[in-house]
Amino acid sequence: MARLDHALTIQQANEEFFWQFGKSAAELCGRTFSDLVHPSVQQPLMRQFSGLTEGRRDRFAADVIAVGPDDATFTVPLTAIMVRGGLPDESSILVMMPNAGTGSADSEPAVSGRNKKLLSPIDARILEGIASGLSTIPLASRLHLSRQGIEYHVTGLLRELRVPNRAALVSRAYSMGVLKVGIWPPKVVPDFIKN
Repeated sequence: MARLDHALTIQQANEEFFWQFGKSAAELCGRTFSDLVHPSVQQPLMRQFSGLTEGRRDRFAADVIAVGPDDATFTVPLTAIMVRGGLPDESSILVMMPNAGTGSADSEPAVSGRNKKLLSPIDARILEGIASGLSTIPLASRLHLSRQGIEYHVTGLLRELRVPNRAALVSRAYSMGVLKVGIWPPKVVPDFIKN
């Protein structure tokens, strides 16, 4: 659990919160909460938080992709509640995030820091095309590849993300934070593309 001010700066937190991110109180207090979540979920999460700070809602719950020790990402449920004091500057936001280590196997880290750059630039374009609904032939035409070339790369992506089909590939990519959330057409987060 952590307490944030209106600028979403971490004011206080319990030991489990600090442990989850592999940081001490001195390292996290004073930082903005958006520093702790994956870039793909920052914008939608900030829209949720602005609803709290502007008084349009009192609470929200969402699954977020957080960035822990060694840049490992993990998905964790987050609940944020606006706690109002007598004066406007006495209000704060309470954020509750259960310890990812105590959850199910589904809350295991999705991508470790050393494996983060898992897509070549062409694989990233193919994943974006699949996520936007393109089939093999239009995708091959758009990327100036053969049909077999597209299928070769798709097979590699399926193997890399350990999924059985294209629908699961897109779903897994979103769950890992590889595809940016809340934008169209789909875009791969640059952090996942090899140079």
